[in-house]
Amino acid sequence: MHSLSRRLLLSVSVLLALFCGVVMLVLDTGFREVAQRTLQDELDRQMVALIAAVEPQPDGGYAPAPHTLDVRLETPRSGLYAQIRSAGHDWRSPSTAGLNSDFGPLLSGGERNLSYATFGDDRVAIASRSIQFEGGPAAARSLTFSVATSLGPYQQELWRFRRKLGSWFLTLMLLLMVTLAALLHWVLGPVRRMEREIHEVEEGRRERLGGGYPRELAGVAGNLNALLIGERKRVARYRNTLGNLAHSLKTPLAVMRAEGASTTVSTEIDRMSGIIEHQLKRAAASGGALLGQAPVEVGQVAAELRATLLRVYGGKDLVIELAGAPAAQFIGDRGDLTELLGNLLDNACKWCRTRVRFSATTDESAQTRERLCVVVEDDGPGISAADRARVLQRGVRADEKVPGHGLGLAMVHDTVDLYGGKLSIDASPLGGARFKVRLPGR
Repeated sequence: MHSLSRRLLLSVSVLLALFCGVVMLVLDTGFREVAQRTLQDELDRQMVALIAAVEPQPDGGYAPAPHTLDVRLETPRSGLYAQIRSAGHDWRSPSTAGLNSDFGPLLSGGERNLSYATFGDDRVAIASRSIQFEGGPAAARSLTFSVATSLGPYQQELWRFRRKLGSWFLTLMLLLMVTLAALLHWVLGPVRRMEREIHEVEEGRRERLGGGYPRELAGVAGNLNALLIGERKRVARYRNTLGNLAHSLKTPLAVMRAEGASTTVSTEIDRMSGIIEHQLKRAAASGGALLGQAPVEVGQVAAELRATLLRVYGGKDLVIELAGAPAAQFIGDRGDLTELLGNLLDNACKWCRTRVRFSATTDESAQTRERLCVVVEDDGPGISAADRARVLQRGVRADEKVPGHGLGLAMVHDTVDLYGGKLSIDASPLGGARFKVRLPGR
């Protein structure tokens, strides 16, 4: 339901189903009225024929002349039945033979009546009419003529019509839905194209949105492209300014250190240098994947850092293992990734005994900002559960005897937070600490 096309298609489907249901109800009502009139006309026609054919009988009753009525009245259980009654006489058509047929009470004074009954297993409609003849015995002058016809054929015709009506409307509705889906697919094509291109920009596969959008989307595409260009220029200008600031601050600090300051002042100068370096690097981080920026090969950056760290820790019997998906890529700034992995690997090399392991994998089912999973672990003493949150704070070291400013892991935490990722610390199967980082990637 987060799709506009699905939402629109579902809404139109509901309205279309309601419209078709109302139309079917109206047509069904009209057909039943026509069937009712047809039934009434049939009963009236048979009633007129019965009255026209009736003749007085020697016993004082009345009956139709032979071979003057509908052949169905001569056929048992044919579905058409008739009766002529008076106070002392009762004539029934041969079609009622073997049926428990009750045509209703006698009528008088020119009354008419339409009723329904069941003859055996057959549901019938009965039309009755009172007729008075002049002459003859008084008892025989008032006759009740009744004609009954089976409702089975009419009901079958009604259900046949309903089945056809339902199939027609169902077919029509399906055709309309397919047509509507095709129209929506065509109309919303530019929107899907923009969504696809924005996703490609986020993953670094293109630098800007394409052209040729409809008038309603052309302004949006143009503004997004302008925003992308402005963002790149702003970040570049921001980083250049911070680089100039860092250079300007390092020079006077170096002069102060060279002037032979006291131990306390030198310590504070080193502390100031560390704080400035941390804050400048934190501010220079992109804060997330720059739109349109080319992805970075994680394995390549890790290999370069491995070669550097093996030289730095050349006096240590050190093994750095690199594993993981060779195609794993980081969506963001290469400098940020280098700084993050460099701090993690340097920390592992500093605390390990002989072994450091690095792995990088991708998880397509994870969220966009957590698809790249980087794990750095060592066989050192590890980090206690009580210290795992504390070592990520600026200026805090797990062991104060080890040289350093306590800024490396704080920088890692800040960079991960700026990219919207996750950082966790636990115990490694190697025996030491394991740092698990989730970042934007593919």
